[in-house]
Amino acid sequence: MKAIGYHAPHPIDHPEALLDIELPVPTPRPHDLLVRVHAVSVNPVDTKVRAGSAPEPGSAKVLGWDAVGTVEATGAAVQGFAVGDRV
Repeated sequence: MKAIGYHAPHPIDHPEALLDIELPVPTPRPHDLLVRVHAVSVNPVDTKVRAGSAPEPGSAKVLGWDAVGTVEATGAAVQGFAVGDRV
């Protein structure tokens, strides 16, 4: 799956400040939704997180928690959502 993130909290004008990252598709846990994201934003909170938080060595920190998409799968304990719902 595609994500936006970073490997180091560089200044925003640095070429690697925000990167397109490829990650494995997660498996939903009991209370999770797996959402095919159609659009995502990076908001002011994300910029503060990026400026002050380095990811674990060898990994990337993902940004952009504001998103819209379609439910692809639900965890076993999920209620009120179904595959195909727009969220």
